[in-house]
Amino acid sequence: MSKPRQQKLILVSFVYWFLLLYMIAALAWWFIALENQNDLITQIKWSELKKDDPAYFSKFNEIQSANKRKTTQYIGEGVTFLVLILIGAIFVFRATRRQLKSSVQQQNFMMAITHELKTPIAVTQLNLETLQKHKLDELKQQKLISNTLQEANRLNSLCNNILFAAQFDGGKYTTAKQHLNLTDLLETSVDECKNRFPTRLFEEQLQADIVIDGDSFLLQMLINNLLENAIKYSPKDKAIQVVLSKKAKTVKLEIIDAGIGIQDEEKKNVFKKFYRIGDENTRRAQGTGLGLYLCKKIAEAHGASIAVGDNHPSGSNFNIQFNA
Repeated sequence: MSKPRQQKLILVSFVYWFLLLYMIAALAWWFIALENQNDLITQIKWSELKKDDPAYFSKFNEIQSANKRKTTQYIGEGVTFLVLILIGAIFVFRATRRQLKSSVQQQNFMMAITHELKTPIAVTQLNLETLQKHKLDELKQQKLISNTLQEANRLNSLCNNILFAAQFDGGKYTTAKQHLNLTDLLETSVDECKNRFPTRLFEEQLQADIVIDGDSFLLQMLINNLLENAIKYSPKDKAIQVVLSKKAKTVKLEIIDAGIGIQDEEKKNVFKKFYRIGDENTRRAQGTGLGLYLCKKIAEAHGASIAVGDNHPSGSNFNIQFNA
């Protein structure tokens, strides 16, 4: 978190706790003042009693009972107000922290998206300028064109992630489900990754002709996001495993990498919107924090569950279970 945001958080926290303690102190002060007033009125009423009055003791006890009722009333009202203040304080505290956290995440997203957009645009511009200014041989031309297409595909994938995240959040996307061969879809996505990342290793264990009901475009986006996530965090000399199997009425898709893995306390957060592990200012891995969030949304739209586990001895296992 940047220094200005830390200072702002400290200031907001100070003001919050000051006001909360002030309200509690004011409530305690009013209770003490009312109780003192109650005792004073009781003393005055007692002093007005005549000791030779036959009903002296009954009147004395009645005044004392009235004093106790008032005390109970003040305690009851004080506790009620205190509980309401604490409930309100907890609600405001959580809402404020949530808003500040969301603000930080959105700032990190803007930092990441700026970098993610500038990189493919700069590479594409440089490649096109090179093709325009220099007469290159056919092999070099094809290499530059291939590289430019990769960056264009990366930019297209990024735009799709942003667009569909907004549509899912707004409830404006309707899935177009149909019978599709998940095995073929997965093979196509893996082949595309092999073409884009020719130096990366993939191990495929795909059960043939697994058919499910789903939106082919969304499922391809889900698979691509998981594959790119594995490529991003897995060592270049380690193979990425892609496993597709069916048991009874459950279809299981697994994308397994051999990276550093994800700590247990982070696993529940990786599917949250904009969430990325580590510090945005020092993080080297590319990304916007939308990929895994979209994976969860797409899985939920298909009635599937998505989870992340450990790959031994190191790495992560992202698995999705569909109802066949």
